[in-house]
Amino acid sequence: MQWSKTLTMVEAHAEGEVGRVITGGFVNVPGETVVAKLDHLNQVDDSIRRFCVFEPRGCAQMSTNLVFPATRPDADVGFIVLQGDKAHAMSGSNAICVTTVLLETGAIAMTEPETVVRFDTAAGLVAARAACRDGKCERVTLDMPPGFVEDLDVDLDVPGLGSVTVDIAFGGLYYALVDPRQLGLSIEPNQGRALVDAGSRIHRAANAALSFCHPEVPSLNSLSYVMFTDTLDDGTLIGTTVLPPGRLDRSPCGTGNTARLAARWTRHQARPGEVVTAKSIIGSTFSVEFVGPAQVGPKPAIRTRVSGRGWIHGVHQIGLDPSDPFPDGFLLSDTWGDAFDLLSS
Repeated sequence: MQWSKTLTMVEAHAEGEVGRVITGGFVNVPGETVVAKLDHLNQVDDSIRRFCVFEPRGCAQMSTNLVFPATRPDADVGFIVLQGDKAHAMSGSNAICVTTVLLETGAIAMTEPETVVRFDTAAGLVAARAACRDGKCERVTLDMPPGFVEDLDVDLDVPGLGSVTVDIAFGGLYYALVDPRQLGLSIEPNQGRALVDAGSRIHRAANAALSFCHPEVPSLNSLSYVMFTDTLDDGTLIGTTVLPPGRLDRSPCGTGNTARLAARWTRHQARPGEVVTAKSIIGSTFSVEFVGPAQVGPKPAIRTRVSGRGWIHGVHQIGLDPSDPFPDGFLLSDTWGDAFDLLSS
């Protein structure tokens, strides 16, 4: 075996959602800030993303996290999330995975009963408070980037679906929040394929028809995901997020529930101090706390805390043989959906 590139990965999942963490072999991305690094990956050179995420070294149902030295003095480490469509600024489930991996592998010293890790992300500083016991990271609570509403009750013309009403909100990324009942759907595992199809159509229609931009981070200027939302009889917030090219988040979704709580607050349906349970399509849960009001530029916003668990489930290496004809990987529509041609271009 003679590899020209080698990366060591620690695999973890947060309440079902896989977030691999690169722990060895990676050279830092150019850029003096994490936003500049994100822009470099998305606008200049994303070969590392394709190498890690595309087949045969990756798959659609996972993320890979780049970890690098913090670019700001009040943070301990930076990270960027690599997914099938592009590099993303923030993810609650991936932040839980990264925290778990850094502490349980000793990359950052664990202090019991609590260790605080401050993340430098393109969406802002994120503090992760890890409850630790006997060398295990048992639970991670994230102080999320402020969430705010861009627009409520937007009527969107979606090819194949007709008029769909969506809320546009930010929770670390931009989301379209959609009640699936208007489409005759419900958030259940046996409706996963239908939810993915509808969510992918809504995602493309929203990005084609709507324009918005984060008031402090101009690079965050498009819709990342569609999140279907509903409320159970006991008040539990059930939801599922559709991620390009067409698959469901297995976790309850941290950034999505921050965006969702911002929409609920704008509608006077949530109040500071409230703690709710957010449930995923596979039945796993996050705890989501409405901490209080905030401000993002001219926009009224909220601060939230998202809490969940992560588990390490594997360690492996990926590499590149110089004779391999697929150094940047490949996609097929059987797995990557009807957007695969856009992603591979």
